[in-house]
Amino acid sequence: MDWFPHRVHLFLHYIHYLVKRVNHDRLTVNAGYMAYITLLSLVPLTTVLLTALSRIPTFADAGDQIQDFIFRNFVPAAGETVQSMFTVFIANTAKMTTIGLAFLFVAALLLISSIDSNLNYIWRSKKKRARVYSFSLYWTVLTLGPIFVGASIVVSSYITGLRIISDDAINFFYQALPILFSFSAFFGLYMFVPNLKVRVTHALTGALIAGILFEVSKKGFAIYITQFPTYELIYGALSAVPILFVWVYLCWFIVLVGAEITASLGEKELWHEETPYQAKWFVKTTDKLKKTSPNRGDSSDSPDTKSE
Repeated sequence: MDWFPHRVHLFLHYIHYLVKRVNHDRLTVNAGYMAYITLLSLVPLTTVLLTALSRIPTFADAGDQIQDFIFRNFVPAAGETVQSMFTVFIANTAKMTTIGLAFLFVAALLLISSIDSNLNYIWRSKKKRARVYSFSLYWTVLTLGPIFVGASIVVSSYITGLRIISDDAINFFYQALPILFSFSAFFGLYMFVPNLKVRVTHALTGALIAGILFEVSKKGFAIYITQFPTYELIYGALSAVPILFVWVYLCWFIVLVGAEITASLGEKELWHEETPYQAKWFVKTTDKLKKTSPNRGDSSDSPDTKSE
C-alpha cells in the first residue's frame, strides 16, 4: 500500500499545477472571446454546412434532421426558440449575392481558425503551419464535415428503421448518440488540432472529463433556466439571446478546461514545481518544456494578440 500515498501526493501536485495553468491561460477570458466569435460565425457556418449537404442528393433532406438533433440535444431549455430564430436567419441568406456568400464562408473560416489558435496556445505550440496547409485543413473541415454529419444521420435513420431492433434498443441508441458525438468531438479537437504529437491516452482522458462536464452542465443549465427564469423576466421575448450566449460561453470553457487537462498530462516533469507560472519558475521551466518537445515554447503571448 506504499504506492497509495505517493499517488495521492502526485495527484494533489497535479491539481495544483492544473489550477495554476488554468489561471495563467485566462480561460474565462478566452472562453468569452470564443463565445463571441462563435455567435458571429454560427449562422455563416450553419449556412455553409447546409449548403454543402444540399449539393449531395443522398443528404439533401438531412439538413432539418441535423438542426433538430443539435438543438434538441446540445442547446438546453431554449433550443426550440433558438432554432426558430436560426431558421429565419438562414432563410435570409438565400437572398444574398455571391459576394455576401463569400463573406459568410470567410466568417466560418474565422471560427475554425480561432479554435486552432486557442488550442495551440494551450499546448504551447510555437510551430506555425504553412498558410496553404492551414487553408486546406479548414477547407477540408468545411467540406467533409457536413458529409460525415449527414452520413451519421442517414445511418441513424436506417438503423432505427430496421424491424429487428427493439424500441428499447432504439431509445438507448438515441440517448447515447449525443454523448458519443460530444465525446468524439472533444477527442478529435484534443488529438488532431494541436500542432504537435498528443498521446492518445491523454486525449481520451481530456475528452472523457470534458464530456462528463458537458453532460452535467447541460442538465444543470436546463434546470437553472426552467426553475429560475431570470433572463425571461428581464428580457422577455429576447431572452433566448443571452441564454444562448451564456450557454456557448459555458461550452467553450468546458472545451478549454479539457484541453488544459490533456496538455498538462504531458507535462509531468512540471507537476512538482512549488510556484508554477511565477517569474523564477517561468525562466527555469521554459528550457524544460523546450527539451521535452521541440514544438513547445513560452506562453507569454495571448492567442488573440500573437502575430501571425
